[in-house]
Amino acid sequence: FDVADNEIVQRCNENDLVITSDIPLADEVIAKGAQALSPRGELFTRENIKSRLNIRDFMDTLRSSGVQTGGPPALGSSEKQAFGNELDKWLVFRQRQS
Repeated sequence: FDVADNEIVQRCNENDLVITSDIPLADEVIAKGAQALSPRGELFTRENIKSRLNIRDFMDTLRSSGVQTGGPPALGSSEKQAFGNELDKWLVFRQRQS
């Protein structure tokens, strides 16, 4: 966690949307009642964030032990579409709440 992440967590409020691929940051903003969406269109929730943290920690352990895990694949059109769809859903939801 760094200074920027701490600032994001401090400033976010319930029902805000934070776009991030940083799993620990997503966990923190969800704990504050905000929502977190990855640039690939994955909506992080209270139900799935702990398993995503476990996977992240496991991959970090592998990398620390010298295993080459590689990075994520390039952002494709299906991920861009998924992101757009989730963002649209969130915007419609927020508009209905206003």
